[in-house]
Amino acid sequence: MAEVWTIGRILKWTEQFFAQKGIESPRLDAEVLLGHLLKKERIYLYVHFDEPLEKDELAAFHKMIKQRVSRVPVAYITGEKEFMGLPFKVTPATLVPRPDTEILVQAAIDALRNMHPEEGERLTFADIGTGSGAICLSILHELPEARACTVDISEEARAVAEENAGSLGVQDRVEFFTGDLLAPLAGRTFDAILSNPPYIPTADLAGLQEDVQKYEPRSALDGGTDGLDFYRRLTEEAPALLKRGGFLAVEVGIHQAEEVSALFMVHPDIQSTEIVKDLAGIPRVVMAYKEGYCG
Repeated sequence: MAEVWTIGRILKWTEQFFAQKGIESPRLDAEVLLGHLLKKERIYLYVHFDEPLEKDELAAFHKMIKQRVSRVPVAYITGEKEFMGLPFKVTPATLVPRPDTEILVQAAIDALRNMHPEEGERLTFADIGTGSGAICLSILHELPEARACTVDISEEARAVAEENAGSLGVQDRVEFFTGDLLAPLAGRTFDAILSNPPYIPTADLAGLQEDVQKYEPRSALDGGTDGLDFYRRLTEEAPALLKRGGFLAVEVGIHQAEEVSALFMVHPDIQSTEIVKDLAGIPRVVMAYKEGYCG
């Protein structure tokens, strides 16, 4: 008699196998992968734990297991990642969106809601280094009156962001540009400029988790010798593209918030800065307000 592999049995086996191979979240990864394969929510797996898998489903799942053990991120295996409660397509051309970045998104939403454009004008913001578009598109989804521009140096990443915009139904409120930082936006002005730039010091890249180091795009991680290269450039270039009373908001790495805040305050057009902490009390976002901000 052929061996029967039920949902419950394959999950237990996969969890143990992942744990033996050093996967950090073995049960969660197993559930996410199997749920994706079966096109079911994770709760379905618990309710139908005794449901047998078909031979082709087992073969496909074993392939996914092999990829994960090779440290391919779960999001690259499934091709998607949830962020701010929304589904985003991701590929190896884009960083995998992380919960930490939701702090930046929420801070930007709150600040934008406090702004009051002139009659007949709309809220506008730019997302620099957009990747999958998670930051920009989440804000557009939350603020239907807003309009945005995104920039990424990668054509492949831009294509992913455009696809996500279409899937979320916000494509008519966003323009996509390919280029280096703010260069494609010369001559425009915005109420806000947002970025989750590369901020990992070059020497620290070798110590990253294998999943990140081997598979996520290095250009979206490497922040230069001290991790602050892109913040320096944003300090020089962003204020000129902000409307009076606008703001710049960036995600920062651990122990970088004070330095980034000090960098921004050097610019004569920046009247004040604010550091936003995450739920664990870790400084995660730096806001820099241009002269005239009244939020």
